[in-house]
Amino acid sequence: MPPIRDRFVIHSRAVVCQDVDLKGDITIGPGTVVHPKAAIFALAGPIVIGAGCIIEEAVIIVNRRKDIMRIGDNNLFEIGCRVECPSIGDFNTISTRARVHNTVRMTNHCVVGAQCLVVPAEDETLDEYTCIYGPAADRRTWSGRGQVQEADLRTKHAEYLREMLPKFNRLRRSDGA
Repeated sequence: MPPIRDRFVIHSRAVVCQDVDLKGDITIGPGTVVHPKAAIFALAGPIVIGAGCIIEEAVIIVNRRKDIMRIGDNNLFEIGCRVECPSIGDFNTISTRARVHNTVRMTNHCVVGAQCLVVPAEDETLDEYTCIYGPAADRRTWSGRGQVQEADLRTKHAEYLREMLPKFNRLRRSDGA
C-alpha cells in the first residue's frame, strides 16, 4: 500500500486548531470549527467536510473506503465520538462517545445518542429525522419540532467557538502548515 499523502485544504473562515491530527486528503469548508485533539484520518479516500460543522475534542473521523467521504453542513460531532460512515447529510448530531460504523449512511437531521453503537451487519441508510438512543440503540423518528431553534443554537455555538478558540489555541492553515 502506498504511503498516505497529506493534503489539507482549509477554508480561510474555518477554525482548525494546531493540535488536530490530520492525515490524508482532507478538505474543510467555511465556518467549520475543529477543536484541539480531534483526529481526521483519510486512510483510503479523501474526506470533504462541509460548512459550519463543529468537531469537538477527541473526535475521530476515519475514511477507510476509496470513495470520497462527504460530511454535509452544520453537523455536530460531540466529544469522543468515532465516525466512519461514508456519507453524512446536514444538521446531524453524533453525541458524546457514540460510534457509527462504515456500513451506515446518514441523511439529514439524524441524532445518534450518547455512547450508542451503530454497527449494522449490512449497509444501511438512516432515514431523515432518525434518533438512535439508549444502550440497545433503540430508534424513533423525530417530529421536527424545534428544528429552527436547534439550527439557531448551533449557529450561535459555532460563532462563539470561532471567536474564542483562536484566543487560546494556535490555528492550522492549508497544505500541512
